[in-house]
Amino acid sequence: MSRMCGGTSEDHEADDHIRELCNELRAALESKAGKQFPEFTVLKYKTQVVAGTNYFVKIHIGNDECVHARIFRPLPCNGPTPEVHSIQTDKKKEEPISYF
Repeated sequence: MSRMCGGTSEDHEADDHIRELCNELRAALESKAGKQFPEFTVLKYKTQVVAGTNYFVKIHIGNDECVHARIFRPLPCNGPTPEVHSIQTDKKKEEPISYF
């Protein structure tokens, strides 16, 4: 299936790259959510290519609860620092990741 220009990719299973990115930003994710996460397991993600890359990530944080995080990694020429754009809380494992 082809991807629409500017649209998000299909779901990908978490890999070392996305786990490392999320672990690097865990404190920022917890701050945006307003709480500490007792567990932190990256499950799936989607990408969107813009002037860099948006990552839409599903993270299991304990019990049946997940958060969906939007992380932006700029192009190298614009700075190397990824940042947490936004987060959705009170998500369930079975909820699909969507653009937000």
